[in-house]
Amino acid sequence: MRGILLVLLCTISFSAAAQQWWAVGPLKKFQRYPAIAQVKQSPLKVTAKLSNAKVTNITIGQTIYNLTLNEHTVMKTAQHQMRFREYADASYSFSELAKIYVQQNKLSEAKWFFLQSNNLSRQQNNDRLTIANLIELATIKSTIGDFALAQQDLDEAQDMAKLHNWQDDILSVKKRQDNLQRTKLATVKTDVGLASTGKTTL
Repeated sequence: MRGILLVLLCTISFSAAAQQWWAVGPLKKFQRYPAIAQVKQSPLKVTAKLSNAKVTNITIGQTIYNLTLNEHTVMKTAQHQMRFREYADASYSFSELAKIYVQQNKLSEAKWFFLQSNNLSRQQNNDRLTIANLIELATIKSTIGDFALAQQDLDEAQDMAKLHNWQDDILSVKKRQDNLQRTKLATVKTDVGLASTGKTTL
């Protein structure tokens, strides 16, 4: 009985499929429409001229928060290095810490840490770092008006750079020496102008 029902269902399904194929199959005639013509696109022509405007670089200084955070981080690193007698690395940390104090305009602290870095760099025979520290010390001393001491630091840095024939350091020292002479000359002119003004007033 089940077999007979299965045969009947298959026959009915096949007949329905055959009717659908006859309705839409290849025997039915369809009207063919002409193909759509391809649209030819012409290349885009750019007539506008680009301006040759110069982009100005803007340097954004660090915030007080960033400087304080850097100071704390470098200080902790330097303390760790000194504790474990990593003097070569500590000399760079002291120099970096001094530069942070320069940015904060804390010249006394900056001067002290540059001196500490110099002491360690001399012990380690790191003349590159010693020259860099001497140049930075000369800049600080020039800023606070110690021109004679600043000149001594630059002279020592110059002698050390010439001893190794480090041309880049020789040029750096020469530029700082020129800046020092200009600063001294400007200070002298200001003092003379103030003295003349005082005499005229009297």
